[in-house]
Amino acid sequence: MPQQLTLDLPLRPAMGRDDFFVSSANAGAVAQIDAWRDWPMAKLVLCGPAASGKTHLAHVWATAAQAQIVAATTVADTLETLTEASALVVEDADTIGGDAAAEEALFHLHNALAHRSAPLLLTARKAPARWGINLPDLASRLAQAGLATLAAPDDALLMAVMMKRAFDRKLPLSPNILSYAAPRLERSFAAADAFIARVDALALSEKRKPSMAHARRALEEAHLADPSADGSS
Repeated sequence: MPQQLTLDLPLRPAMGRDDFFVSSANAGAVAQIDAWRDWPMAKLVLCGPAASGKTHLAHVWATAAQAQIVAATTVADTLETLTEASALVVEDADTIGGDAAAEEALFHLHNALAHRSAPLLLTARKAPARWGINLPDLASRLAQAGLATLAAPDDALLMAVMMKRAFDRKLPLSPNILSYAAPRLERSFAAADAFIARVDALALSEKRKPSMAHARRALEEAHLADPSADGSS
């Protein structure tokens, strides 16, 4: 069968609350985000593995709290303006461990926000005790923050994300394909996105609707299968 040339066009990820799916993997963290006015000392650390939804949930909170969002590595360069923020998200805060200038900047930023009771959300892959912070004063401030943890997505969450990604692409995926793929995928949203993109490309190249054969090929060719999955589900 002749194949059609396909272009892998990037899709803009939706960051609104309506696009954030809740399951047992993230329900606890979502509840803590929703209760942001009650955070201990107005600060929370949101941690979880790569591609577990930290950035999306941070954007949801930023909209609710009218907060600015900055990368931890840029805090030192923009400290003067950030200290006046009414609410702030600092992304990938664990990446500054061992960087004296960055640690000092985050310490001063924390104090400035705390002085005004301005809420602060920090995202990271690990809890603050594992960031390798050398500045004792900063380490003690971080230890006072609340901690919310995102687990790797479960099957229900992966299926919901794949359904949304397929809808965004106008890709008609059957429930059977979703049920087949979810327990076999790596536990990440990145893997779910890559799977949908690959199925879309395969179906388009053959000018056919997505099939189970496309799903199997997508898992194999993109190396997306979870090595711990036994394939019996």
